[in-house]
Amino acid sequence: MTASAPEASPLIRPFTVAIPDSEIDDLKLRLARTRWPDRETVTDWSQGVRRENAEALIGYWEREYDWRRFESELNRFPQFLTRIDGVDIHFIHVRSRNPNAMPLILTHGWPGSIVEFLKLIGPLTDPVAFGGDAEDSFDVVVPSLPGFGFSGKPTETGWNVTRIATVWVELMRRLGYEKWAAHGGDWGSVVTTVLGAMRPDGLLGIHLNSPYAFPEQIPETLSPEERRAVDGLALYAGELGGANHLQGTKPETIGIALADSPAGQAAWIYDKFQSKTDNHGLAEDTLTTDEILDAISTYWFTNSAASSARIYWENKGSSMAGPKLSLPVAVTVFPADIPRLPRSWIDDTYRELIHYGEADKGGHFAAFEQPEIMVSEIRTGLRSLRS
Repeated sequence: MTASAPEASPLIRPFTVAIPDSEIDDLKLRLARTRWPDRETVTDWSQGVRRENAEALIGYWEREYDWRRFESELNRFPQFLTRIDGVDIHFIHVRSRNPNAMPLILTHGWPGSIVEFLKLIGPLTDPVAFGGDAEDSFDVVVPSLPGFGFSGKPTETGWNVTRIATVWVELMRRLGYEKWAAHGGDWGSVVTTVLGAMRPDGLLGIHLNSPYAFPEQIPETLSPEERRAVDGLALYAGELGGANHLQGTKPETIGIALADSPAGQAAWIYDKFQSKTDNHGLAEDTLTTDEILDAISTYWFTNSAASSARIYWENKGSSMAGPKLSLPVAVTVFPADIPRLPRSWIDDTYRELIHYGEADKGGHFAAFEQPEIMVSEIRTGLRSLRS
């Protein structure tokens, strides 16, 4: 991993993650006192997280999981805070040793966090050390969305994706970057798409792994790939959409329910990882238990259940039909993403499509699930922007 040079702006402060021992002890006590509901009355996951799986996850979190191990991993990376639009923005910033590196901002979604990008930072900033070419080097900026992780929590309404994108523009300006690119998945893809529509000075292009490219009006006649996308959207909005609906309508209720219960917080996030990763029935088929709990613990220790849920409330009128973009766009489609969009709609939405890739494995949380594939796709997808 390469080290970041000192930040030039006095507005940027160094940051280190340091959760008090008392909070870790409190977590373990709460986990040990979990009050369990009756078992589900089905033999599958159709009623949500199965109790036996939740008990295994909670038991591991209480007795074996090591937050200090993950905290040390996080603190290997240079981290900072900077106040923009009244909110402290937390971010990792790693500069490449290559002076010609392309600055790249990576944006996560929910229940994502900076956790899902950690394995990308080394290969992107120092490709030679990972079997790549120096010409593919990036300076990497990984912010926590407002209300997520170690970023501050907005205390007023109006924090929609457009406002977040505007903050990202200021962040890159504050870091001294005149030309840069952006990548995102899930809500990060929405923010990155908005950046593409805004076309701020210096934005060279974007890479998406969750393209928002549904047509405004669904055609009556659909190809098999288009039908699959429509069916996937129905699944996403229906059977898999419980968290989205509740967070879009009652984020504070969800926050109150989860802020006092680590088992509840764990189940809330575990259910999403189980349903939207490329697995054979369990999230643990593609993510390790430690990785799942790294993500869950970040939400727990920052008490961000309510503040992160509000991104759904702030953007509840949005849809999967994104704007037609005229700047360079690279797209990678992962096979188990829901919904998985067809090439025809991607071509129609992105007028300057510089790369289209189809991964052979991976789901909605692609960077977390398949970091090597994501690194390769980002390198390939944005390579033409270097000229």
